[in-house]
Amino acid sequence: MATNFSRGTHLAGLPPKETLENYEPSIPCLITKEEALLTIKTTFENNLKKNVNLTRVSAPLFLQKDSGFNDNLNGVERPATFAPRDFPDIHLEVPFSLAKWKRWALHYYAVEAGKGIVTDFRGLRCDDDVDFTHSLYVDQWDWEKHIDLADRNVEYLKVTVKSIYKAIYDTEQEICAKYGIEPILPEEITFVSSDDLIKLHPHATPKERENIVCKEHKAVFLMGIGGLKADGTLRHDGRAPDYDDWLTERPDGGFGLNGDILVWNPLLNMSFELSSMGIRVSPEVMDRQLELCKCPERKKFVWHTMLMDGTLPQTIGGGIGQSRLCQFLLRCAHIGEVQYGWYNPEEVEVLKGHKVNILGRGLPFHHRLSTLDDGN
Repeated sequence: MATNFSRGTHLAGLPPKETLENYEPSIPCLITKEEALLTIKTTFENNLKKNVNLTRVSAPLFLQKDSGFNDNLNGVERPATFAPRDFPDIHLEVPFSLAKWKRWALHYYAVEAGKGIVTDFRGLRCDDDVDFTHSLYVDQWDWEKHIDLADRNVEYLKVTVKSIYKAIYDTEQEICAKYGIEPILPEEITFVSSDDLIKLHPHATPKERENIVCKEHKAVFLMGIGGLKADGTLRHDGRAPDYDDWLTERPDGGFGLNGDILVWNPLLNMSFELSSMGIRVSPEVMDRQLELCKCPERKKFVWHTMLMDGTLPQTIGGGIGQSRLCQFLLRCAHIGEVQYGWYNPEEVEVLKGHKVNILGRGLPFHHRLSTLDDGN
């Protein structure tokens, strides 16, 4: 999701002022909200597995650095790293996502074409913006599906996007009926190209373009994320060169077989990303994207070697934010209302005055600490 976070702005992580002014939590009771969170996660995962033909598998909490299995995101983010006590020369990293590991896992589990896997991923992103939609803690359904070479096309991408969106739509219908929330998603998702949006709104920022198209259509798959425009600037947000295919030309003249599922969030009055996904690189596409990103040395890693020599299958995959989906479906003003994370303490104090209860940082916790300080 293109960000509107401004690092130099005081209290930049707060939701919009208009959101806070009259905010009322859809589920004020913390225990009831926890029940709702579990219901959302269980319901959506079951819908996703059924619609996309996926099987739940175990996921790693850390990976060996020199394996090349970690997701490099935009190539500049710092992973959380450590060494085992008795093996100081071994460098382990908490993954940003399982974008590359999942492709290896399809090979490891010998998953046949037409079927896939999904994991309950937990990770850390030390360099993420910490605001009302982003956290240092990442929880998502990381999924990957084995496809035939002939399926590396826009049509297959769109069919898969529609299957995932139906899982989102059906989950909203069930949750809203159970907890008395008004559903807002349209039945169908609209497909839009980032290349076309740039032509229509050449002077708008990526975030402004997202807002324009999402406000109109309410649910959008924005195709073509990653790569550069002719002037050398990002086309629309960054993407690593070794998982999504953002280079292949489509029949509509645009580039990239990937994209983001975005919805309009009326509470925040902005576009809201729920998923990043795409058809993965072939050996030829990865080779070209690595060269364009000036990091061909990655080809020496184990994972990259396995892709280049044909060991790893052709795939489509992505990540769907668990806390992000819960925040949207429960109409929460801040992601901290649905997950335990760390947030600017000064912002937490402001949020408490607007009925925004950050998990673990609300009044009961601080009241207990102050009581202990008083010696009671």
